Amino acid sequence: MFISEMFQKKPCVFSIEVFPPKKEGAVQAVLYPALEAMRGLCPDFISVTYGAGGGAAGQSTAQIASYIKNELGVEALAHLTCVHSSRARIEAALAALRAARVENVLALRGDENPALPRETDFAYASDLTAAITASGGFDVAGACYPEGHFESPSLKQDVENLRHKVEAGATHLITQLFFDNGCYYRFLNMARKAGITVPVQAGVMPIVTSRQIERTVALSSASLPPKFTKMISKYSDDAEALLDAGIEYAVEQLRDLIIGGADGIHLYAMNNAQVARRVYDGIRDLLPERA
Repeated sequence: MFISEMFQKKPCVFSIEVFPPKKEGAVQAVLYPALEAMRGLCPDFISVTYGAGGGAAGQSTAQIASYIKNELGVEALAHLTCVHSSRARIEAALAALRAARVENVLALRGDENPALPRETDFAYASDLTAAITASGGFDVAGACYPEGHFESPSLKQDVENLRHKVEAGATHLITQLFFDNGCYYRFLNMARKAGITVPVQAGVMPIVTSRQIERTVALSSASLPPKFTKMISKYSDDAEALLDAGIEYAVEQLRDLIIGGADGIHLYAMNNAQVARRVYDGIRDLLPERA
């Protein structure tokens, strides 16, 4: 089923994102049991990220997406990046997804890896979006940035670039993580005024460990509202308290977004089924049943 069709059937689509673990054997030993548990949360779809540089990372993405779709019976969204991918590699990746009956793709430029050569077949995610759309048989999603992409000179320019991505064939959008819902509402208003009418899912990541503070929060360009920084300052040295507080913060964020009319919510679960379950329990009363 095309994910874009889900937005026509329910007021708020709920999805979860996972990533291929790097440790050998961890896909079957660790991620698959977590995905089995996440299936019990009734997500409309589960997305799988794509490692930099393609190769084994891309094969792992297709393998996991196939497991989600064909073994768990949940729709899968496979990420596909082009910054280090030639046209031939993209075509091979799409062929693998077709063979696995995965028909939803998130088209991304991807992060650059200095150790790998940058390919030139697709300069931007919009170019990749157009190519996948032209190939046929896939529903293509796009990424968006509520506070603007860090390489964009302004949020206004970033929204204009996003309009080109939608014109290239993106049927729905998923935001980068953010911690201030005001940023999402402001961005959505700008997008609608720019003529972007496709559904926009709000992406939220529960910050539940000190490592996430050091890596995810520090490296993300998301602004940090006072309530969030106060939470981090208060609980950064207390692992159990930070876990509880981080989940509570994410639940409050998501409840506000659902009540505020978000087309969908996308949970960056970091492969942690227990955190996903606790967040889901905090919002399940506001979610429609899976179609």
